[in-house]
Amino acid sequence: MDPIRTERKGSVLAIVIDRPDRLNALDVPSMRALRRVLQATAVDATVRSVILTGAGKAFCAGGDVATMEESRVRGDLPRLFHELTGEQEGSVREILQMRKPVVVALPGVAAGGGLSLALAADWRIAASDALLVPAFPSLGAVPDGGLTYFLPHYLGIGLAQELLFTNARITASRALELGLVHEVVAPDQLMDRTWSRAQELADGPTFAYGWMKRLMVSAFSSSLETQLGLERRGMVEAAEGDELPEGIRAFREKRRPRFHEPPPS
Repeated sequence: MDPIRTERKGSVLAIVIDRPDRLNALDVPSMRALRRVLQATAVDATVRSVILTGAGKAFCAGGDVATMEESRVRGDLPRLFHELTGEQEGSVREILQMRKPVVVALPGVAAGGGLSLALAADWRIAASDALLVPAFPSLGAVPDGGLTYFLPHYLGIGLAQELLFTNARITASRALELGLVHEVVAPDQLMDRTWSRAQELADGPTFAYGWMKRLMVSAFSSSLETQLGLERRGMVEAAEGDELPEGIRAFREKRRPRFHEPPPS
């Protein structure tokens, strides 16, 4: 069975990690498949927003520990982690660099590399019984997939240290307080709300959203002068496209902008 499947509704594409019997844990082939689907989605102009979720009662439990044990017995564990973290890095980069919003739906646990994937996205909606867990300390592993980037930048280094060194089990309500998720809903409402939010974003100025993503990531490593220059470049490119002119027209005509429709002739 394909470990990654997709579902399409209009301009929204859902990418589903489909290994529910393993809590959607990822081995090298399934992580590679995820990266390739993300790559294809990034260049599909008909997709205006993306959902990433897991099948069944989990989002993603991180790396597949059963595969790790097999590799340990064979004596090639370093090679496995070289390949696995490489594919993980590729998926995280695809999410961060995708010029369209990515909404994550968390139906249950997001652990280890699964938590990294979730934190790379632009909007996170959790079921009320979801759980976020760093997980790496329990294996004696070093965090990967950008977790040591996301947590300190979202929370500050002190709280990030606390969560990582204690391998904290973060409930959905606590994650909402910390800003690690944006919404918490009842489990039976999770996917309806996720599709709704993704459609709201698809109807919005996706070109501008893409630039916002780029700018927010670069803000952590750029000087103010560099950031100002990037903002100016983004604004000029927006003015050359369809969305900004439509936004100006809509403001003048006192109506909602129709960013997802072709411009008038």
